[in-house]
Amino acid sequence: MESSQSNKFIMAFLAAVFVVMSVSLFSDVIFDSPKPEKEGYFIKPLEASAGGEEKAAPAAVPIATLLQTADPVKGADVFKRCQACHTGAKGGPNKVGPDLWDIVDRPIASHPGFSYSAGMKEFAQTAKLWTYDHLNGFLTSPKNYVKGTAMGFAGDKNDAERANLIAYLRTLSDNPKPLPEAPAAAPAAAPAEGAKPAEGEAEKPAGEAEKPAENPAPQGEQPAAPAQPAPAQPAPQGEMPATNN
Repeated sequence: MESSQSNKFIMAFLAAVFVVMSVSLFSDVIFDSPKPEKEGYFIKPLEASAGGEEKAAPAAVPIATLLQTADPVKGADVFKRCQACHTGAKGGPNKVGPDLWDIVDRPIASHPGFSYSAGMKEFAQTAKLWTYDHLNGFLTSPKNYVKGTAMGFAGDKNDAERANLIAYLRTLSDNPKPLPEAPAAAPAAAPAEGAKPAEGEAEKPAGEAEKPAENPAPQGEQPAAPAQPAPAQPAPQGEMPATNN
């Protein structure tokens, strides 16, 4: 009885092994994917660019230049976004941020009654005043410009909007500060030595002007030689020259 039971288990195990092997063989046949004789496309990996080949970021436009064309009226519209945290009235109350009346050239972290962050107080030790440059840098990216500031504003990367806002903040004063002078334009660079002239222009030595040609002779023709006098013919023999008697 026990031997018969054991044989049943062995047969069942062998049957299970047979089924698994059969399924594995059939799956290999059904899902076989041989390597193609000819590859379709070769995907070339990206090559890491060498250092120094990356394009440099464009230089930031100075705020002194931007303020020459800034519009305070448009800046008043931009300031509406700031009114959730700031007031701009003379003697106005502090809100989440300090009142911004007469902010241009005001000592940093100095408005009475407002509790400034440790980052702003540390920044005030070196920056001193809210100049146009400091206002521009802070409003571009507050957290990058003043490490540790509590200001939640992400910043305004639009040069025109930011300049308009600063132009409006300048008007919040009994005596608005003068606008900064725009930096002088850089002089045009001289052509590099050995540079080729522009197409259509002949290359000329420096400092040498064109001179008109002085009646050049046509090519292939030589100037005529001066005429030579004919030699005198001798008198015939036996004849004497006539004389006057």
